[in-house]
Amino acid sequence: MQNTKHSVIEDIFALVSAGLFVAFGVFLFQSQDLMVGGAAGLALLGSYAFDMEFGLIFFLINLPFYALAWTQISKRFTFNTFISVTTVSVLTEQIPAFVDISHMNPIFTAIFGGILIGVGMLIMFRHSSSLGGVGILAFFLQSRFNIRAGTFQLTVDSVILLTALSFIAGHLVLISILAAFFLNMVISLNHRPERYFPVVAKSDNEQDQHAITSDLQPQNS
Repeated sequence: MQNTKHSVIEDIFALVSAGLFVAFGVFLFQSQDLMVGGAAGLALLGSYAFDMEFGLIFFLINLPFYALAWTQISKRFTFNTFISVTTVSVLTEQIPAFVDISHMNPIFTAIFGGILIGVGMLIMFRHSSSLGGVGILAFFLQSRFNIRAGTFQLTVDSVILLTALSFIAGHLVLISILAAFFLNMVISLNHRPERYFPVVAKSDNEQDQHAITSDLQPQNS
């Protein structure tokens, strides 16, 4: 039987790397006033509305969801998600000290940023982690009240994008939808564990993988 469980060192290295992908994607979105969904989208809204740092808002928004992840998913998943969220929160605020963008085409930014975030999330999924937030709540609502996780997340993301119209131009919201499309394509085409691992009795790691829900991408239910 193939061993699919990663060591702690492997998890930490992968999750910090994934956090850098996501943080740079968010940095690109911020440079063009683009939006994403989930807790990251709420944090971006907060940064536009209250002139607060994205990283701080993103970290604070996710705090209440760790209790749900701890009780409804697994302790390992909760710990790994905490690493991912903290990494994204910190790196998003530090990247501007190392990168200066004078000009980027918004459409290219949406495509490239969406792919970057999607790859980062894919790495997180492979290491029993996520970006927390709305994805965890969606999993809880589906498991406890049979509310479809994909429908819930799509509703939340739609509300976020509609609310964003109060802070950014309408054409940027439309471009943000393009970003979401490419992000979702990365996840849907590559997050297919059954293609890589033999069918065996579920280990703890496989159960974590089944439980993981995306914060930025609606889960198919």
